[in-house]
Amino acid sequence: MARPKTEALTDLLKDLEATTPDIEASAVVSVDGLMIASALPRDVEEDRVAAMSAAMLSLGERTANELARGDLSEVYVKGENGYVVLMASGENAVLTALARKDAKLGLVFLDMKRTAEEVAKLV
Repeated sequence: MARPKTEALTDLLKDLEATTPDIEASAVVSVDGLMIASALPRDVEEDRVAAMSAAMLSLGERTANELARGDLSEVYVKGENGYVVLMASGENAVLTALARKDAKLGLVFLDMKRTAEEVAKLV
């Protein structure tokens, strides 16, 4: 019997965090703002993360289009304690990751892109 989709997605998130030590937490969110799968810390409100991720990706896509920057690659926010990186995963999902403040962003983007492609196949 095939594994449930959520389980497969959660395994992808755990693999992403295992292979990219700069990523501390991650989630897959629907473009409607609903949590699909998560590897977030217990103290993080999943519903809030899901809603903000979907809204930020949507705004990023609109901004890139309106300002003729082409298709959106990723959106990231830098705070004093690290980064929040969002990347589209196909038409229906968003891959969200929390990265350390000293993260090597090139590697984070590369590994997230690979994971986002796998997520897109499952969602």
